[in-house]
Amino acid sequence: MHSPMDQFNIHEIIPLTFMGLNVSITNATVWLAIVTLSLMAFQYFALRNATLVPNKLQLVLETSYDFIANMIGDTVGKGGKIYAPFIFTVFMFVLFSNVFGMIPYSFTVTSHFAITIVLAMFFFIVITIIGFMRHGLHFLSLFLPAGAPKVLAPLLIFLELVSYLVRPFTLSLRLFLNMMAGHVIIKVFAGFSIMVGAYFGIFPALFNVLFVGFEFFVAGLQAYIFTILICIYLNDSVNLH
Repeated sequence: MHSPMDQFNIHEIIPLTFMGLNVSITNATVWLAIVTLSLMAFQYFALRNATLVPNKLQLVLETSYDFIANMIGDTVGKGGKIYAPFIFTVFMFVLFSNVFGMIPYSFTVTSHFAITIVLAMFFFIVITIIGFMRHGLHFLSLFLPAGAPKVLAPLLIFLELVSYLVRPFTLSLRLFLNMMAGHVIIKVFAGFSIMVGAYFGIFPALFNVLFVGFEFFVAGLQAYIFTILICIYLNDSVNLH
């Protein structure tokens, strides 16, 4: 019986090298492309024949966008509405990646730390640039709470700076660990169904059916958590809170 961790192995499909670097097309590459193209296709067909009275796909897309726009309004305020397309894109990408990972024999790209950390680092850098563009060097005041005693300033700046720098790591770890853990549990109980035989195997199989439904919920929840944390970090850059 295969190990529950085998589902996270990266396999080369088309070996390629460029200037001595391994740039092979792998199962992770393929599923990243599938997720991206599916997201683009969904938006294209949803808006291809956009009408005042939306069809089903258009309604889903518009409702999702309104949900993200309201989230930005609640966390960042009016100054954050300009970034709604940017935040909406990351929400939909993470959501599609999580949901597509539930397809049998697929590959969950968000279950790999290498992918989630790159995604988190990208938004961390962009949000930091936004902070400096809007406030200049005054953005550094974020690391010293207003009204703090001057004698504690060095310690507070150090703690705030460390807290700020670990944001992309905690953001990426939360998504990666939750997606990986759920898939491991599903695989483990599927293995139990085989090990205990046809009669008693029905019990772990029934649990798996319930847990798969729960994992779909987690897929959406983790996309929401990832997105709202980005909105909270964006609020610091926009409003210096």
